[in-house]
Amino acid sequence: MTERTADIAIVGGGIGGLALALHLHHRGVVCEVFEAVQQVQEIGVGITVLPHAMRELAALGLAEAVEAAGIENYESVFYNRYGQFIYSELRGRHAGYALPEVGIHRGKLHKILWDAAVQRLGSDRVHTGHRFASMQQDDNGVTLLFTDAQGQALPAVRCGVVVASDGVNSAVRRVFYPNEKVAFNGINTWRGVTRRKPILTGKSYMRVGSIDTGKMVIYPIADNIDGQGTQLINWVAEIGLQNESPNDWNRQGRLEDVLPLFKDWTFDWLNVPELIAKADSILEYPMVDKDPIPQWTFGRVTLLGDAAHPMYPRGSNGSAQALVDARTLADELASNVAGGDRVQALHRYEAVRRPLTTKVVLTNRSTPPDFINIKVDELTQGKPFRHIDDVISQAELRQISDDYKKIAGFSLEALNRND
Repeated sequence: MTERTADIAIVGGGIGGLALALHLHHRGVVCEVFEAVQQVQEIGVGITVLPHAMRELAALGLAEAVEAAGIENYESVFYNRYGQFIYSELRGRHAGYALPEVGIHRGKLHKILWDAAVQRLGSDRVHTGHRFASMQQDDNGVTLLFTDAQGQALPAVRCGVVVASDGVNSAVRRVFYPNEKVAFNGINTWRGVTRRKPILTGKSYMRVGSIDTGKMVIYPIADNIDGQGTQLINWVAEIGLQNESPNDWNRQGRLEDVLPLFKDWTFDWLNVPELIAKADSILEYPMVDKDPIPQWTFGRVTLLGDAAHPMYPRGSNGSAQALVDARTLADELASNVAGGDRVQALHRYEAVRRPLTTKVVLTNRSTPPDFINIKVDELTQGKPFRHIDDVISQAELRQISDDYKKIAGFSLEALNRND
């Protein structure tokens, strides 16, 4: 079986891996992508592309396509589990950012990146059906071994650098951390999409309730899908329970598991049980991350995105951090294109990104954006209130939100200063 060569091999063709490939191509650095699935499809549910993620996509010339395929968020609104208003703030351009915040189907976002990679790099450099099996590394390079969907060996790939962007259950990361497990803290989630008329402004990102007693995240991801004003509404249901076993990654969600948790959530502005019951389909997941690790780079191999820093899906930050990783790593690798030491480029990338993403991982555990709701629940002991100003000031709630933006890298001042 003939061995093939690749200067830089990207293992995993998700959001981060594709963004890295596009950045490298733009900088004149040759790379190839090796994706495990045989056929790329538009799967999954919704995702929010925050302004710092849109900045990275704009640098790739993809911001307009992403905005056209989704819905620009106007506001973020917080409610308790009784449907009482807690806090709201404008988002994206409406808050003064140069770029919008966009809700979009994850599959559509991925397809935009995939199509761009195939078009720009060429189909001969973007490979499907390559499941990582093992690697052998020496002083001069790395030999990657892959199998196809049936487990049959594919030609080995000899490369100078390997970037693992193969997700939260990264097979490459497992080579270096063989005994590592995901961290499950009793929070299970269900995700669905429902076709219905717009909620609130039709461009509102809503967080309702908190983890201990049930939480919903709700936002639109496609507008006027039937010519009659119907939207595709993405929703995520979450609850943390003691001694609970984790949801099954590979099982379809069941209505009877999630609906009883929110059966009383009927508000004058939204019927939550109806939203859940009318979903096209329901997926279930455990909410997991992994403890931050002390090292991403091992010789000529480094990690990127969820393979490097899997985090709770709170604050819409996993994909954003992967996109920032990609641009940072591309800059470092491109600076060494004229015969420089690419191993040192990998270490420089890690030195910049690992401390920053570690803070985001830990903040998503302790004080995520929905800490606003958690704080109000603590102050009210989970009971209704007369008016939110009797509980906590809007200025204090705004500070919680602003503090998270600073840690996650999308404060208004920082982004507009860099644009």
